[in-house]
Amino acid sequence: MTAALIGFAVIFALALLRIPLAFAMGGVGIVGMGLTRGWEPALASTAQVVYETGFAYTLSVIPLFILMGNFVARAGLAQELFQAAYSFIGHKRGGLAHATVVACAGFGAICGSSIATAATMGKVAYPSMKKLGYSDALSMGVIAAGGTLGIMIPPSTIMVIYGIITETNIGKLFAAGVIPGIMSALLMMAGIAWITARDPAHAPAGERSTWPQRWQALRGIWGVLLLVVVVLGGIYGGIFTATEGAGFGAAGAFLFALARRRLTWAILYEVLVESARTTAMLFTLLIAATLFANFVNFTSMPNDLKDLITGSGLSPTMIIIAMMLIYVVLGTVMEELTMVLLTIPLFFPIVTALGFDPVWFGVLIVMVVQIGLISPPVGMNMFVLNALLPGVGLGAIYRGCWPFVFVLVLMLALLIMVPQLSLWLPSLMK
Repeated sequence: MTAALIGFAVIFALALLRIPLAFAMGGVGIVGMGLTRGWEPALASTAQVVYETGFAYTLSVIPLFILMGNFVARAGLAQELFQAAYSFIGHKRGGLAHATVVACAGFGAICGSSIATAATMGKVAYPSMKKLGYSDALSMGVIAAGGTLGIMIPPSTIMVIYGIITETNIGKLFAAGVIPGIMSALLMMAGIAWITARDPAHAPAGERSTWPQRWQALRGIWGVLLLVVVVLGGIYGGIFTATEGAGFGAAGAFLFALARRRLTWAILYEVLVESARTTAMLFTLLIAATLFANFVNFTSMPNDLKDLITGSGLSPTMIIIAMMLIYVVLGTVMEELTMVLLTIPLFFPIVTALGFDPVWFGVLIVMVVQIGLISPPVGMNMFVLNALLPGVGLGAIYRGCWPFVFVLVLMLALLIMVPQLSLWLPSLMK
């Protein structure tokens, strides 16, 4: 156990020195294995991890979903999703904010990335909010929080990574995120209603759209609905695997962007390069995390920690609550994917030993990642919006995000108290 604790300490020290996390985790994993097992086994294990990760068929789902999201973003579907939602509820107090949450949920259903959802909706929704007189705090809070729906509503990159690390069925994880994702969006809208009721100046009402305008707006989102039905419907119905669904989705998004004449050679090149860059970053992190996890698993730390927690006298539910509190605190000071990759090797054996469903725990992990993405001071979605809209200060973004942090914490509590919220749909799958 001592060797693993030293490994964690070295990683945090390297992180403080601004060493990239992938290098820190991978380096500590290789050196730790070399010092404990010998250098020849350590190097052989490293080569095997790199080879198996690079050629793993199940991991091909990651670049395909990333590619699908990039094609969809270039096709202009985010703007049409926002316009469709606004045409129905934009005339109400806080209507633009509500429409942003709905559009984020819709875009998340074909994107799989929180950062991409927040960045895209920041470009689409913020100018309209600014023009109508919305406060920067509410605008930024809504966009940042709505962006987190991109990783709960399937497809989800975080769910794919969790499923691969823990060998949990990815299709069931996707199904498990549907109801929590919808409920999270509804709770965010309830939070918007509460904020605007307390101070109507935050969000003036917009103009009412006519019914012909609404039907026209709905006609523009048929592509989104088709992609969602084909990809997720096929996965849930057992027609094809998550990897095959990602392939269908990427091909469909490509054809859709092509049909709308949004895809020039230059844009296609940008999409492919951006997808390759994101994929390379994720695969590098996965390889590094696997190397470090192999080192940790070789030490006695997982078993020692499991014995310590299971022998503490706490109820299984209290142990889960304690884990979630640790995650919420870590999310305020650590990048979210890093947090997941570092902690899953420690916590997952405990969860399975206590008899909890890995699918349910996966949804809890995604929820704490959502909270971390908008938790000051290092929430990634906040920094993305700050870089995208430099005229808006971090102070306004922080103020706008806090109410939605509490909303997501409430959703986390509901998922812990009522596991069936996330387990009912997976139980219906073939």
